[in-house]
Amino acid sequence: MNMKKKSKFLETVESIGIALLVALSIRAFVLEPFKIPSASMVPTLLIGDQIFVNKFIYGLRVPFTKSRIWNGRDPKRGEVIVFIYPKDEKLDFIKRVVGLPGDTVRVDRENVYVNGELVSKEPITFDKDPKDADQMFVLPPGPYKKLTLFPGWQDYHFFKEHLGEVNHLAQYESARFSDTSFTVPLDHYFVMGDNRDNSADSREWGFVPRENVKGQAMFIWLSFNWDQPLPDIVRWHRFGRWIY
Repeated sequence: MNMKKKSKFLETVESIGIALLVALSIRAFVLEPFKIPSASMVPTLLIGDQIFVNKFIYGLRVPFTKSRIWNGRDPKRGEVIVFIYPKDEKLDFIKRVVGLPGDTVRVDRENVYVNGELVSKEPITFDKDPKDADQMFVLPPGPYKKLTLFPGWQDYHFFKEHLGEVNHLAQYESARFSDTSFTVPLDHYFVMGDNRDNSADSREWGFVPRENVKGQAMFIWLSFNWDQPLPDIVRWHRFGRWIY
């Protein structure tokens, strides 16, 4: 190999190495992809949604550890977070923050109270989208104009819930959780899934330590409906949807 060819080869290797280093750094400190594996966050997130998680907002972590180089701000009520599951730290979970450190959270069927105040919610209904049989218009609209239909959606009661500064959708099936209260320890969070009767969350396994929080869910960048045949397997309408 002559010097000119060797120089071009080394430049190519160097460029690839730098690109890989930048990509790995972004994944480790800024953005990380996350695949929705269960129905616990329906209707906000569906099985098959692929999302990006903002890892920078809550501080910089040393990769593969819980140690932080910089703490960032704390999660706020209503935000959707990805965290290391306290009962099995090989797993990552995604839920919505309901209770902050020091809060008292009471759950009585479909009613949620934070520090004695009822979390406000309003029922929503739907209207058919004549252009898309897989979606329904949300009435009143907000934070989303449309709901992506999923198997058994008719069996649920849907609400627009107001948690902190966040308006989001939640659904109930049988409101099976009876009157129970929880006091959130310092440096911990009480989290719940938006699919309230089909979510293993703080009501069952306890609180999320601050050190376990990895990042905030940002937006959907890809979505698959594995129950559909090709080419309908891709949910194109969910691309770019921000997570509220």
